[in-house]
Amino acid sequence: MVPCVQRRRAARRGRATGLGAARRLPAGPYNSRFNKRRFRMSSAWLLPEHIADVLPARARQVETLRRGLLDAAESFGFELVIPPMLEHIESLLSGTGHALDLQTFKLVDQLSGRTLGIRADSTPQVARIDAHLLNRKGVARLCYCGPVLHTRASGSGSTREPLQFGAEIYGHAGLEADLEIIDLALQCLAVAGLGSVVLDLADARIVRAVLAGVPVDVARLEAVHAALAAKDAAELRAVARDFPAEAKHGLEALVTLYGDATVLDAARTALPERAAITAALGELKQLADDAKKSHPGVRVGFDLADSSGYAYYSGARFAVYAEGASDAVARGGRYDEVGAIFGRTRPAVGFGLDVKELALIAPATAPQTAIRAPWADDAGLREAVNALRARGEIVVRQWPGDAGDETGFRFDRSLIANRGRWTVQER
Repeated sequence: MVPCVQRRRAARRGRATGLGAARRLPAGPYNSRFNKRRFRMSSAWLLPEHIADVLPARARQVETLRRGLLDAAESFGFELVIPPMLEHIESLLSGTGHALDLQTFKLVDQLSGRTLGIRADSTPQVARIDAHLLNRKGVARLCYCGPVLHTRASGSGSTREPLQFGAEIYGHAGLEADLEIIDLALQCLAVAGLGSVVLDLADARIVRAVLAGVPVDVARLEAVHAALAAKDAAELRAVARDFPAEAKHGLEALVTLYGDATVLDAARTALPERAAITAALGELKQLADDAKKSHPGVRVGFDLADSSGYAYYSGARFAVYAEGASDAVARGGRYDEVGAIFGRTRPAVGFGLDVKELALIAPATAPQTAIRAPWADDAGLREAVNALRARGEIVVRQWPGDAGDETGFRFDRSLIANRGRWTVQER
């Protein structure tokens, strides 16, 4: 090919792809064609929406809470597990319903070509661990604490990267497991320093029993649960207009059945006489009585129309509310079918909370006390610093020219030389 024709064709290819212009750009860490100066200056440091850094003071509070919660779970006999952030999507979405599917980030594995998911909830992973890795015949008490990622934030001020703490019991169908999980959940909030909390109880079996025998498709069922959650009696009547009379009356009664313990007595007369309803009401009373005995300061309420997670929970469920929080600070309940996809259906009950959200309403912790030490090439100084750190003290050595503005600590002591010995003195 004639050289001038080659040059013209190469120039046209360069204009089409941008490569010709890219060759003329000055060398540097950025390609200014794709990274304009204004972008570099105003946007390079920004994070995605509802994603945030945790700065030192808050990070210390979050970490202190994390350790306290894990210690509380260990004191009940729970064993720590650490599931991976990434799994095959079928495992992550096992038995969890449509809502978790929408919250899960998905990507293609470059090694296998299979679809993977970044966990939005750790419970399916722990169910897999119980079913296939531990495979115990008896009870397994497991806890975990790690980040999860959501495609959408649950509220305008919420994060899409919660630090999820949870505790779960596998292998015991009796009410004792429910009692222990609620006890631990309330104990964890006490560890966080939350004084006045409200325990809200409900049971997924009640709405199912009211609708037993009623032919209803998925869309209609979702509409029923949405109307119950909104306490919208008019919408509920419209959705259930062609239901049998007993089911309609039961649903309409549920809208009014929320409040204190008198709700349980009212439910026994207002709801259909079904064995599942009778059993659920009796167990809710036991759960409430035990919670008040174990934690006398807790207030207990009931909301029998609350069917949050109706496709997930199989029995009693609860939420805990605290002053300063716009939503529940902990949620849990019984979900006996969660391990079915792994070929081992075991009774299961547990709860979870976001440690970051908990830190926002927990009492602020005072800065840690620390010792200021000079910087010098002195064997005695080095020995004294190492001994103090071995005892658990925080010792910060001040370098030449260091302004000493570590605001995360309160320096109440100094390490000084006194007659050839290094000693700690109050400042």
